[in-house]
Amino acid sequence: MPEDAVLYETRGALAFVTLNRPQRLNAIDFALIEGLEEAVARANREPEARVIVLRGAGRAFCAGYDLQMAPAAEAQAQERSGGWDPVADFRMMSRNVRAFMSLWQSPKPVIAQVHGWCVGGGTDMALCSDLIFMAEDARIGYPPSRVWGTPTTCMWVYRLGLEHAKRLMLTGEALDGREAERLGLVSRAFPAERLAAEVESFAAKLATTPTNQLVMTKLLVNQAYENMGLRTTQTLGTIMDGIARHTPEGLAWRDLAMREGFQAAVRRRDEPWGDYTARKRE
Repeated sequence: MPEDAVLYETRGALAFVTLNRPQRLNAIDFALIEGLEEAVARANREPEARVIVLRGAGRAFCAGYDLQMAPAAEAQAQERSGGWDPVADFRMMSRNVRAFMSLWQSPKPVIAQVHGWCVGGGTDMALCSDLIFMAEDARIGYPPSRVWGTPTTCMWVYRLGLEHAKRLMLTGEALDGREAERLGLVSRAFPAERLAAEVESFAAKLATTPTNQLVMTKLLVNQAYENMGLRTTQTLGTIMDGIARHTPEGLAWRDLAMREGFQAAVRRRDEPWGDYTARKRE
């Protein structure tokens, strides 16, 4: 798989897919996107595998997109091409959505094992999985909804009720594992030291069900959500993500990141709302 950004191994009926950029907290790049899709396809090709476990190496499940250099890279690319191309943006982000949705579309069930941080694009992978088991001290949220992004897969809407989905999307707040379990966002939350063992135990129990039965049941449940307009919502979410990065506030925040550094821009983002456009004019 590309640069070993994603590792694949099997133990009995379980296939383990491991995001493997621990030095970057498994932040998403092109190699990880390609590796994820390839690993899911491989698990579905191998008849002995019945259940897929998705996890992250190192201190976090996934810290979202690898954005340290993204503001400057995007600005330079647009300068070379003569400006923002919304269709090219949509096609690029749709490619990522297809990779995330390979988990949803996988005939075999996928369990996400979430520890550490799961934010931004990392939540797309967790929420596109079938079941989520989370460490009690882990954190899951979508901070880019404060500025410079919208969730492209929009799975928050379908996994939570309207009230909680709106609260989390409007604020960019993160939940710990206990709160995520209480709201029904995840199946179970465990102490971090027990998480891997509990996931493997549950996955092994799930794998005692015949593959055909697992596939049919997953397809039946997923179809109900497809009929609610999931794909249409994702198309709109992917378009809105591009727009969010090119509003006056989005462009000003990008300029702030280029001028003062990504970490400083994130701190500004998470402070009480400020006039980014004013900062851009300074």
